[in-house]
Amino acid sequence: MQAVRIHSFGGTEVLTLEDVPKPEPGDYEVLVRVQAASVNPVDYKIRNGKYLPADQLPLTLGRDMCGTVEKCGRAVTGYTEGDAVFAMLPTDRGGYAEYVVANVAHCAPKPERLDPIQAAAVPLAALTAWQGLFDHGRLKGGQRVLVHGAAGGVGHFAVQFAKAYGATVYATCSEGDLEWVRSLGVDKAIDYKNQRFEDEVPEVDLVYDLVAGETQDRSWSVLKQGGILISTLTEPSADKAREHGAEGTRYTAHPDGRQLAEIGRLIDAGQVRVQVDKVFALEEAAEAEHVLEDEHVRGKVVLKVA
Repeated sequence: MQAVRIHSFGGTEVLTLEDVPKPEPGDYEVLVRVQAASVNPVDYKIRNGKYLPADQLPLTLGRDMCGTVEKCGRAVTGYTEGDAVFAMLPTDRGGYAEYVVANVAHCAPKPERLDPIQAAAVPLAALTAWQGLFDHGRLKGGQRVLVHGAAGGVGHFAVQFAKAYGATVYATCSEGDLEWVRSLGVDKAIDYKNQRFEDEVPEVDLVYDLVAGETQDRSWSVLKQGGILISTLTEPSADKAREHGAEGTRYTAHPDGRQLAEIGRLIDAGQVRVQVDKVFALEEAAEAEHVLEDEHVRGKVVLKVA
């Protein structure tokens, strides 16, 4: 089978399309024929030398995918050959490949409303948003949340999940994305370049930070006493959290098939839609990563594998 791998860290030139053996599923795993895999910031960050040591190379990139089950491990129940599934993958296996082995605990049935390309765009970004809002942010209906970076892959899921669960949602994005972000259901969209969110947002229960830097620093001022600031990027200041009587946490998402199935139900119920910005072929993985790393993307970038 073909897979896009890296043997060293560096720019997009280190991505190589090569022939590798087709993997065999373990007892609680399924072999999936990949139809599409999404491209996420973690992919180019790993390629640039972050997160993983060099002794884990060579490595197939890609942290999520959608495809059909080709073979089931001996102890697998609930899935059979031909089932359409999607999953977030751990770092020891990659979706930039024609086949991948996935633990059944990480898989969920593909939402019926989505085609494989749309479904592949969901797992990592949606689970990141879900776990940030609900596991770490403890968001509840009736609360107020401010989402920074609402037009991106994670952000566009976050605002929709928060609305689906009854929160009042404020969101920052670029001027060109304001109308689209409003169409996702946010209560107030804020142009981060031409408006100060501090002047537009009342006290919120949760700040969901996908931007970091000075945006994160300024966010303490809109957080209510006892509120929570959650970031996917940088650890919030413990001193500022104490000063504002609040909590601050950075986290990393993990695969979870049960949460992914719940997300799939929201999608099939029409409460959440998926935005795919650009689609590339597997052999164009380098160009896809370049676009995500260096250009403005609304929603997700996806590789079409089969």
